[in-house]
Amino acid sequence: MKFIPFAVLFSLFTVKSYSQKVFSVDYENQADVKVYVVQYENQADLKVYKVSYSNQATQNFGRWFFVDYSNQADKKIFFVKYENQADLKIYFVKYENQSGWNNNSKKHLMY
Repeated sequence: MKFIPFAVLFSLFTVKSYSQKVFSVDYENQADVKVYVVQYENQADLKVYKVSYSNQATQNFGRWFFVDYSNQADKKIFFVKYENQADLKIYFVKYENQSGWNNNSKKHLMY
């Protein structure tokens, strides 16, 4: 019975985070999300910053960590050749503070 208060307390203070560990697949049918990289920042739904460590890729803010194996990924993506094939248009930024959503209606794709 002593563990019940601890379990309740733990569940109240856990923070739900949406990690952004991604894996680039070789075939379109393996992907959760089809992605197109645009040339200009204002054309993107999401501005992405590639982080160096997986623990930096938290929440759904456009900070992505590319994993080595598909089973480590939260989302599997496929880079398409044409914009009209994509579910999500992204632009890679140079600095972490530039990352984020331009189009909030596409946020659900990365949850």
